[in-house]
Amino acid sequence: MAKSNEKFNKIEKEKIKLKKKKDKEKKKEERKANSGTGGMESMIAYVDENGNLTSTPPDPKNKIQINAEDIEISITKNRNFDVVEVQRKGTVTYFNTSKGYGFIKEDDTNESIFTHINGHVGSIKENDRVTYEVERGQKGFNAINVQLLVKPTP
Repeated sequence: MAKSNEKFNKIEKEKIKLKKKKDKEKKKEERKANSGTGGMESMIAYVDENGNLTSTPPDPKNKIQINAEDIEISITKNRNFDVVEVQRKGTVTYFNTSKGYGFIKEDDTNESIFTHINGHVGSIKENDRVTYEVERGQKGFNAINVQLLVKPTP
C-alpha cells in the first residue's frame, strides 16, 4: 500500500505544478492585455517652459538658443584677480625640535597656528619673531614658508 500512496502523492504534486503554471500564464496574458498602448512612450514625461511636468513634448518652435559662453557660474573665467599673498607676523610660542612641530602666536589676532618643520625656510626656536603664510590643513590652519623676521640694523 505504501507504493500506491507514493504514486498518488506524486500525481497530486504534478497536478499542483501544472495548475500553478497555467495560472502564471493566465496572469501574464492579462497583464499584456491590460498594459495599454505606448509602452515606453507612455512612461516618458517632459518639462514645459514653466517647469511643470507634462506628457506632451515641447514645441521646437519655442526653443531659445543660448550660447554656453554667456552662462556665468560664480566667478567668470575672463576676470583676472590678483592673488595677494599676505605675509603674517608672529612669535613662536612653542617648538619641539625633536618632533619638528610647534605653534606660532599671530601678532594681530593672537591666534595660535600650527607649524611643522617641513614648512620652514630656516631653523627657528621658541620666542623667535617670524613671518609666515597660512594654508588650510585637515585640522585647521597651518603656517608655511616660516622665516625668521630680520630686524633692520640701525
